[in-house]
Amino acid sequence: MLRSLYSGVSGMRGFQTKLDVIGNNIANVNTVGFKAGRVMFKDILSQTVSGVTAPTDAAGGVNAKQIGLGVSVAAVDTIHTPGSAMTTNVPTDLRIDGDGFFALSPTPDAPEKPYLTRAGNFTIDANRRLVNSDGMFVLGTGGTAITLDDTVTAFSISQSGEIVAVGADGTSTNTGQFIAVAKITNPSGLEKIGGNLYRMTPNSNVDAIDLGASLANDPATGTGAIISGQLEMSNVDLTSEFTEMIIAQRGFQSNSRIITTSDEVLQEVVNLKR
Repeated sequence: MLRSLYSGVSGMRGFQTKLDVIGNNIANVNTVGFKAGRVMFKDILSQTVSGVTAPTDAAGGVNAKQIGLGVSVAAVDTIHTPGSAMTTNVPTDLRIDGDGFFALSPTPDAPEKPYLTRAGNFTIDANRRLVNSDGMFVLGTGGTAITLDDTVTAFSISQSGEIVAVGADGTSTNTGQFIAVAKITNPSGLEKIGGNLYRMTPNSNVDAIDLGASLANDPATGTGAIISGQLEMSNVDLTSEFTEMIIAQRGFQSNSRIITTSDEVLQEVVNLKR
């Protein structure tokens, strides 16, 4: 069977995966905190027809003859570039201006490895705790959920993530509660689990996150500042995505033409014996 036939099939599979990733990026163009993905290809092991001949005093060297066997997907990367800021003027809408992730937990007490997110569309629940849209608790540097006292009538959030309470008499008081911003060594190693959430893997962080040291706007750790009243939008660039879509479509069509041509060649071979 012709090698080109299987090379064309591998190319179509690769570009189909690329179209899947592009479609997901475009679908999440307005998803808060979404990070776009990209597909990288690599060639499959080549078949060596003849080996290398070393040069001698009497004759020069001869290069190897190799025939490629197609393409495969090398990686599906998550691009963690910052998205644009959208001003909402809602005090509980938070954006990280720089590196880092918000830490979330399904229980008030943080697990060993909390979930991470860049989506800062938070609210205050009936128990006066800061939660996300799915009811998961926003964790502070103390390792527990951020909770407001009953005496707090209003509050603001500083760039360091501290909750500044405003009492009934209008005085501001530093509560000492800081929203944790976790710094990840390799953000691309995080696992997407849906709901704008990431889960740590052995390739994202070697050790568990120390929430006690996860302070926002900290030059020592390189975490970004927390901006209240803003949300980070998706970093998907529609111009780039549609351009890549055209490239993927043409690549898919070209590989399908390889399969068609290979089939025509095989048909001619079959017709040699009538």
